[in-house]
Amino acid sequence: MLYVFDLVGVAVFAVSGALVAARKGMDLFGGMVLAVVTAIGGGTIRDLLLDAPVFWIGDPTYVIVAGGVALITEIFGPRILPRGKPLLFADACGLALFTVMGAAKANATGTPAITAVVMGVLTGVAGGAIRDVLAGDIPLVLRKEIYATASIFGATVYILMRHLELGAQLAAWTGLFATLLLRLAAIRWHLQLPRFLGGPE
Repeated sequence: MLYVFDLVGVAVFAVSGALVAARKGMDLFGGMVLAVVTAIGGGTIRDLLLDAPVFWIGDPTYVIVAGGVALITEIFGPRILPRGKPLLFADACGLALFTVMGAAKANATGTPAITAVVMGVLTGVAGGAIRDVLAGDIPLVLRKEIYATASIFGATVYILMRHLELGAQLAAWTGLFATLLLRLAAIRWHLQLPRFLGGPE
């Protein structure tokens, strides 16, 4: 199941990267690069920090899925999808899936609970941050929106349930929906964290 989560996460983050590329007017190659980097960036950083084999090097399925989904999205997406909402939804789904995958992979290596949560958040937010930087946007994780907070919440729920031995699949689904629902609620109702003290009004 976690492998399926990983592939779906790669696919939806590739969609988000391709949609950003289309919005920025990039050519086909540029869009493919942005989509693939978005899809594998967070997991690559996670694996390097955990001193684990980088997930897509030993299994090219990840790159093939990311590239294929990106190509389809670039060709058909801008014509059939309304602006804005598909990108936010794809990004929210990718955030939720990769948060759980990152926390699960770190937990499986025997890292402390807080480290597993951090790895989950890193896996969830890093790909989108790289995408936004390459596209010349302020990364979502640095804006006032509830983004990384949703990832922290979902990863914490997953790790807590795993430590309570409530079952791997139940923990994975619960952590995924905890992340996704909080992020979608933030998008729907424009929920934000308080501004930094001393910052501009």
